[in-house]
Amino acid sequence: MKRVLVIRFSALGDVAMLAPVVRAAAEQNPDVSFTMLSQQRFHDLFQDMPANVVFRGVELKKQSLRDIVSELGSYEFVADMHGVIRSVYIRTALRLRGAKVAVIDKGRRDKRHLTRGRHTPLRHTTLRYADVFEELGLTVQLPEATHTEGEGIGIAPFAAHEGKIYPIERMENVVEQLSQRGIPVTLFGGGRKEQEILGTWANRYPGVRSVAGKHSLAEELAIMRGLRLMVTMDSGNMHLASLVGTRVISIWGATHPYAGFLGYGQRESDCIQRALDCRPCSIYGNKKCRYGDYRCLDIPAEEVAERIVKAYQETEA
Repeated sequence: MKRVLVIRFSALGDVAMLAPVVRAAAEQNPDVSFTMLSQQRFHDLFQDMPANVVFRGVELKKQSLRDIVSELGSYEFVADMHGVIRSVYIRTALRLRGAKVAVIDKGRRDKRHLTRGRHTPLRHTTLRYADVFEELGLTVQLPEATHTEGEGIGIAPFAAHEGKIYPIERMENVVEQLSQRGIPVTLFGGGRKEQEILGTWANRYPGVRSVAGKHSLAEELAIMRGLRLMVTMDSGNMHLASLVGTRVISIWGATHPYAGFLGYGQRESDCIQRALDCRPCSIYGNKKCRYGDYRCLDIPAEEVAERIVKAYQETEA
C-alpha cells in the first residue's frame, strides 16, 4: 500500500477545511494509506475518518523538527498543504528519502490583486488542497456538502483580528433580539475575556447559554452539529460548523469570501457584508483600517438579526 504524508500545522480554520478533502481522498483511493501530520490539538477534526487515514499529532513547542522527521519513517508521497518553513524542512527531508512531493499553490499574487480592487472570486482553499493530491496522481472529487437539521442558533462573535469582528455591543443587541423571539441561542468563544462577555449575555437574556471554555473541541463540534444554524465571523468557528454540516450565516468586514476562505459547502448568499470599494483591504483581517473606523462592519444590528431569523425560518421550512 502506498503511503502519503499530508502536512498542515495551522491555523484552526485551515486545518478544518483540509479534513473533508482528506476524507474524500481516502474514500476514493482505498489502496492508499494517508497520514495526517498536524498539531495534536487538532486531532478531533479528523475523527471518524476512513480506516486508511491515521492522524499523527505533534507538539511543536516541545518537539524539534529533526525529532519529528526521525519518527516519521519513509513515504512514497508528501502533500505539503502548508508551505511554511516547518513543512519545507519536513518535505525536503522526506524527498531525500525518495518521496515525491507536491506543494499547495496559495495564489498569493491573485490575493494581492484582490485587495487592490480586482474583485474576482479565487479558487477555494479546499480545491487548492485537492489540487495537491491531483499532482501526486490521486483523483479527488469533493462531494457536495449537505446541511444538518438541528434546533437553535449558535453564535461565535469573535475572530483573531479586529477587522473581522462585528462590533460586540451590536452583536449583544442581535442576541437580545433573538432571545425576544424565543429562539434558543448557544454562544461559543475561546479566551477568558470572551468567556466573561458571553457568560454575561447568557445571564442577561432568557434562552441564551454559553459553552465557551466548557468543552473539548470534539464536544463543541457535537454541539454545533445539533444546531439548525451558526452565526460566525470569518473565523475558525465558521469552518468548524461547516465541517459538521451546519449552515452558517457569516459576517465579513475587512476580508472577503472571494479570497477562497468561505466555509466548505456554505453559500455566498449567506454572507452578510457591505459593498465598499475599500473591501477587502486584507486577506486575513490583520491590517488596520485605513479610515480608522472599520466602516465595513457598520451594519445595523436589526439588519443582521433579520437575516439570521429569515435563514432560521427557511431551514425550518
